[in-house]
Amino acid sequence: MEKRRLGESGVVVSEICLGTMTFGTQADKDESFKIMDKAVDAGIDFFDTAEVYPVPPTAKLAGLTEQWVGEWMKDKPREGIIIATKIAGAAHGWFNPPIRNDKAALDRVHLRKALEGSLRRLGTDYIDLYQVHWPDHGMRAEDTLEELDNFVREGKVRVIGISNEDSYGLMKGLWKSDVHGFARYDTIQNNFSLNNRRFEDELAEICRREKVSLLPYSPLAGGVLSGKYNDGTPDNARFSAYLKAGPRQAAMAARFVNERSLESTRRFMAIGQEAGIEPVTLATAWSKQHDFVASTIIGASNADQLDPILAAAGLKLSPEVLSKIDEVSTEIRYPMG
Repeated sequence: MEKRRLGESGVVVSEICLGTMTFGTQADKDESFKIMDKAVDAGIDFFDTAEVYPVPPTAKLAGLTEQWVGEWMKDKPREGIIIATKIAGAAHGWFNPPIRNDKAALDRVHLRKALEGSLRRLGTDYIDLYQVHWPDHGMRAEDTLEELDNFVREGKVRVIGISNEDSYGLMKGLWKSDVHGFARYDTIQNNFSLNNRRFEDELAEICRREKVSLLPYSPLAGGVLSGKYNDGTPDNARFSAYLKAGPRQAAMAARFVNERSLESTRRFMAIGQEAGIEPVTLATAWSKQHDFVASTIIGASNADQLDPILAAAGLKLSPEVLSKIDEVSTEIRYPMG
């Protein structure tokens, strides 16, 4: 499997990253371990988790995913596994993270508590990539960055990153780091898929010029691009659970599953069928075929789901296929709103 560098750091990772947010809800412990074993056997050495996982986030289950990943890693060579995790942050607009009594913040106290908790649950003395899960533009960016820089200087974190960030926030963070001499964000983890190409509007160019790597999550648009929602909402699917979890999660589900997203999915599936490529393989290959992408984050609720994803390793879509994809994206712009 191809390896790529995170930003300008010394961390090099597999072109496909295993996301773990299903571990503890859609996947039980045994299945989660099978998924991780199969991923490693296929050449994946990069794992992404977070203190609020699994999803949908709940106070009862928060931290369980990190704990399982840590248990799985006990008999693995630590240097052979690249671990990324995240501090929740305030998550304005979606939900209050069920961490530290819904008072999660990006100040020094909460950053330190979050890191210590993740290290304990993961059973390790350092994190390879430590990310801010949700930014907070209302507080001083330098307060967050200074403590993250402390973690790097202490050897508890190798590389830092940001997630769910916009152009303003990324550039401000990079500027503050340059002015104060803090560690810079080497990665940004945002939603990016055939059904959500907004990252290309501005952020992609920032990544190119500032040497920041995108780690796209939801390359299958939450599973929508597999086609499984085209005939209704299936049982044990992520957005089936979201519809039952509350109004904010239901609103998130509607963003992913709607008339326009299902129509674009149908057209992408037809393009894949014509080229002899499964829908999941097509979506994964497209995601990682961008110069600003370091590693595409995929997820699974059972080990068998990895097969079409892993088929994208090393696959390069032809100019003809890419052109047909662009035609659909031009006709159905921003199907996820």
